[in-house]
Amino acid sequence: MFALFGRAFTAHQSACLWAELPQNEVWHARFFLKFLDDFVAHDRNKNVRLLHPVRLCLCEGTWERVGMTDGTANSCSFVCFVVWLLWSVSSAFAKMALVPYDDHTLSGLKRFHNSSTTYTFSNHTIQIKQDWKSLGVAAVVWDAAVVLCMYLEAGGINVQGRSVVELGAGTGLVGIVAALLGADVTVTDRDLAMEFLKSNVYDNLPKEHEKRMSVKPLNWGTGLEHFPHFDVILGADIIYLEETFQDLLKTIIHLSSEHTVILLSCRLRYQRDHNFLDMLRKHFTVDQVHYDSNVDVYIYRAQKTQKEEL
Repeated sequence: MFALFGRAFTAHQSACLWAELPQNEVWHARFFLKFLDDFVAHDRNKNVRLLHPVRLCLCEGTWERVGMTDGTANSCSFVCFVVWLLWSVSSAFAKMALVPYDDHTLSGLKRFHNSSTTYTFSNHTIQIKQDWKSLGVAAVVWDAAVVLCMYLEAGGINVQGRSVVELGAGTGLVGIVAALLGADVTVTDRDLAMEFLKSNVYDNLPKEHEKRMSVKPLNWGTGLEHFPHFDVILGADIIYLEETFQDLLKTIIHLSSEHTVILLSCRLRYQRDHNFLDMLRKHFTVDQVHYDSNVDVYIYRAQKTQKEEL
């Protein structure tokens, strides 16, 4: 048993974890950290003692050690990794007991590995296809999306008859639910995810709702002149990659008027995530409107301040 991703794993269990990494090289391995961070956050909620405050990922053929401080990452060779691993284990034994492995550890990955997952919203059964192996994080349903769907269904805001855009739609679950609730919805994501997104959207929308839905490619920060203002902007777990923050903010500003309501559902994994909210506050009034302690997901509502020009 040894420490990997800050947890205790046997060699066999770690090999299973490794096998679950997305195989499409287009998706950078660092995106896999999103799942790991969610897993660690879940364990903290359960008061499980973590082994070591370090995560490892395979990045362009080298092991990358990512420390506790944001932005500090230095690659090391496999030999260095083995040396570090041995030190980590010995250090962990000296400081705290190993966390026993149980079946829950990989349950999140097993969930992502399922080819589909089923939900019921607005009296409709929605079966979402997943494709973790080929498309990685864009092709699985994250907890933040489910929490945002529940918030919309519960009447957190009324979307009926309103124009709605979902950013980084992924599987399209949030946009589908918004359309079922009567919104005129545009779901967006990168070009690479378009066919997968369209498949989920149109396989789940009843014919009478299809006219309410459009699926369009949108790379944040570019091509924004092709998009109007929307009444509502939705985003589920799109705040996690720091280098996208400026483009994401630019996109949100462009798509919104002073009347637009923005709902961002997210886990706050690092200080950089809080930093994005601070960036948002320079242009918008931002309030926390919901927190689901079961999955550690927040929902923030934002609206342009009066000084922001349209």
